[in-house]
Amino acid sequence: MSPLPDDPPILDLRHLSRQTAGDAVLESELLALFEAQCDRLRPLLAEGRPASVRADAAHTLKGSACAIGASRLATVADRLETALRGEQPETEAAALMVGFDEVVAMTRRAAVERLRAAAA
Repeated sequence: MSPLPDDPPILDLRHLSRQTAGDAVLESELLALFEAQCDRLRPLLAEGRPASVRADAAHTLKGSACAIGASRLATVADRLETALRGEQPETEAAALMVGFDEVVAMTRRAAVERLRAAAA
């Protein structure tokens, strides 16, 4: 899933700053919570799990992404959730997972970079 010129940034730092009222400690905590959510939720999104479990995990990850300003991930998670709750969840979800994993990885890298910058 290649970003398009009109794609939002992977991590909107202005949004993150608004969410944390500019508090660097709170920002670091929020990013760490996001990382923990990714670790906890990714296994729940694996093929073979019930579609409802996968949809719920995608929904939770969407909320976490919104909280930190990762709107691209939130959009992809929303699409995945919608597909999993649809008539043919496996067909659509399988196609979305490739792009989903890529956006999750890019978002996690951006969050880690932001955490490192805040610690420096």
